Amino acid sequence: MLQDGKILVGKGDVPVYLLPGMANRHGLIAGATGTGKTVTLKVLAEGLSDLGVPVFLADIKGDVSGTALAGTDSEKMQKRLETVGIDPAAFKYTGYPCRFWDVFAKGGIPVRATVTDVGPLLLARLLDLTDAQEGVLNIAFRVADDNGWELIDFKDLRAMLTYLGEHRKDFANTYGNVTSQSVGSIQRALLSLENDGAEQFFGEPSLDIADWMQPAADGRGTINVLHCVELAQKPLLYATFMLWMLSELYEQLPEVGDCDKPRLVFFFDEAHMLFNDAPKALLDKVVQVVKLIRSKGVGIFFITQSPADIPDEVLAQLNNRVQHALRAYTPAEQKAVRVAAQSFRANPGFKTEDAIGGMGTGVALVSMLDADGVPTVVEKATICPPQSCMNAMDAAAKAMLVASDALYPKYKDTVDNRSAYEVLDEAAQAEAAAQAEAEAQKQAEEAAKAEAKAQREAERERKAQYKAMGYDSQGRSPLERSIQKATRSTVRSFGRSLGKSVTRGLLGNSNKTVRNAAGNFAGSLVSDLLGSLF
Repeated sequence: MLQDGKILVGKGDVPVYLLPGMANRHGLIAGATGTGKTVTLKVLAEGLSDLGVPVFLADIKGDVSGTALAGTDSEKMQKRLETVGIDPAAFKYTGYPCRFWDVFAKGGIPVRATVTDVGPLLLARLLDLTDAQEGVLNIAFRVADDNGWELIDFKDLRAMLTYLGEHRKDFANTYGNVTSQSVGSIQRALLSLENDGAEQFFGEPSLDIADWMQPAADGRGTINVLHCVELAQKPLLYATFMLWMLSELYEQLPEVGDCDKPRLVFFFDEAHMLFNDAPKALLDKVVQVVKLIRSKGVGIFFITQSPADIPDEVLAQLNNRVQHALRAYTPAEQKAVRVAAQSFRANPGFKTEDAIGGMGTGVALVSMLDADGVPTVVEKATICPPQSCMNAMDAAAKAMLVASDALYPKYKDTVDNRSAYEVLDEAAQAEAAAQAEAEAQKQAEEAAKAEAKAQREAERERKAQYKAMGYDSQGRSPLERSIQKATRSTVRSFGRSLGKSVTRGLLGNSNKTVRNAAGNFAGSLVSDLLGSLF
């Protein structure tokens, strides 16, 4: 609820406000289960929407969907309004412009990103890879990038890894060693992720964050609600998805510096999922994004049970704080309470550490930045009630709202554009065809050689058989050879005589030497001609 252009968060001894110009200085909403964190989240989201600021938040339990519906009056609401000093007659129950999203496309508009968009660092975290396996994944991304092969969905990544494994020797000197064991491990991790349904997140059309920025028709900021009931059951996928969205905001939005109000406020529920067992490289990326995204006009509110869930480097950047009750039954929990109390600017009216453990539902310790960017003295405040419905939206009504959304047709169907899978498949087919042609050529040559060898063997066998029978290679018996030889000799002798006689007759009384030479030539010619006939 807005008062004088400020978001009324709650009221203790004095009202507590979130100033629009300080909303991009980030914040923390913490507290044990059931202490009222979701109500605080809704109050802040509604106030930002009233200011015209778009919001993105995660709906872990499914109850935030009621933000799209107007709340209803009740005795409990009347009492809460009285406590925070709001005239019930001036309090307007109203629904807010909500747009629902869902990675699994069940409770909202499908949300997708390409494999390239997510990148090897986040993907390695999602697949829980070792350092060696992450190195191979980095090589796969680099080879794809160097060759202009787009990695869009899981089948692209699978094809790329298969190609990398088959040609690993070709890449060793340029990119580094790739082992078949690492490739196989990554493929198995992808299979496990596919079995969880995560492959639905990877594809096109990928999310355009400009669609989050669209104002509602009445000028209020759109509250983008990510349906996370199923997604939250997969902590790594949830954390990876949320960090990817933060990274997209950081990389795509231009610098705006300090502004009167944020361009977008991002609420990260169950924030501990992001940091559990996170490698240093990932933590460094989170810290970088949190530190620098403020200058892009984006505010981030982390929501978790205890401030101890957030690394100190990130916690130091969260200036607007709402601390609901913490239950301290163990030494570790008691220490967490002390640390949380020490993070506030002390109020002389009460002891912060004692207050944290003794607050009821809907009451919180609140400290926001003032106009000079200085944290206000902590106030033990009753949080304002939301103006929208506290209960979950009916599933059928929600489905109708999603189907009628102007953005639904844009993201409804997956588009399978030409990418690494198709390129590598075509290359593999061309290579297979070339190999088949070479193999066919080789087989034809081998068949020709085999046929020639068989013919030689047959010829040798035939000659051997003739020789064994006393025949020559032409298959002639000794008698036939003798008759043929005698016949040829007689014919040639007759031919020589005939040739000489004819030549001498033609030359007449010519020189004797000439007659003899011509006669011998003609005789040999006739002899050879007749002899060849026998």
